Amino acid sequence: MDRGNFELEKRENVKRQAADTNLKRTAHDFILQQAQYNYTYNFTWLGMPIIQFPQDIIALQEMIWSVKPDVIIETGIARGGSIIFHSSLQKLIGNDGIVIGIDIDIRPHNRDAIENHPFSDNVFLIEGDSTSVEVIKEVHEVISERKSVLVILDSNHTHEHVLRELEVYSPFVTKESYLVVLDTIVEDMPDHFFGNRPWKKGNSPKSAVRQFLQENKRFTVDASIENKLLITVAPGGYLKCISD
Repeated sequence: MDRGNFELEKRENVKRQAADTNLKRTAHDFILQQAQYNYTYNFTWLGMPIIQFPQDIIALQEMIWSVKPDVIIETGIARGGSIIFHSSLQKLIGNDGIVIGIDIDIRPHNRDAIENHPFSDNVFLIEGDSTSVEVIKEVHEVISERKSVLVILDSNHTHEHVLRELEVYSPFVTKESYLVVLDTIVEDMPDHFFGNRPWKKGNSPKSAVRQFLQENKRFTVDASIENKLLITVAPGGYLKCISD
């Protein structure tokens, strides 16, 4: 089978599985059931904890290879695995790309682990509220003259905070690149899953995305990604930039 036919077969497979309600229900059941075991805590990237579904990791890898961004911005650092994931891919791509990681609280042991990692020399860490004037100014300074930007939002998951992040970071995203909002799955899970956390159905990343898309026409949901993955923390959260 030549490459063209192979790609066509893949697209058809994705369409068929996206239409399979039983399969999609099974995938969602898995997402619900895994939560009690903190399944996403089980994985590392080059020795660093990366708290994501493997499916989303692969999707981001495909996206980064396709876009080849000069800059990857991620809000929410946690234990640093995703920052090292992005920085290692930038190295593999070979376009001298950088990674900007932003968190309101970068704990010293996590900062040390990131900064002492072999793939940290293209990483810029910024501590502060991701939506503050000071942080946005620093992001502008780090980006400087770089052209292609991809943004991933994974910090505070309340509607208000995510919507504000969408408003202030969407202008950085360049045409044909992506604005990825993780943990939109919060909207599709029972409220008791989140304990004392404030986010829940109606106060979630997905509810923020819905409002954002009503007001901003530069972006559209790339449903082909979640249709391919089935198991993802970001249903409706892979937003493609379609205009300057």
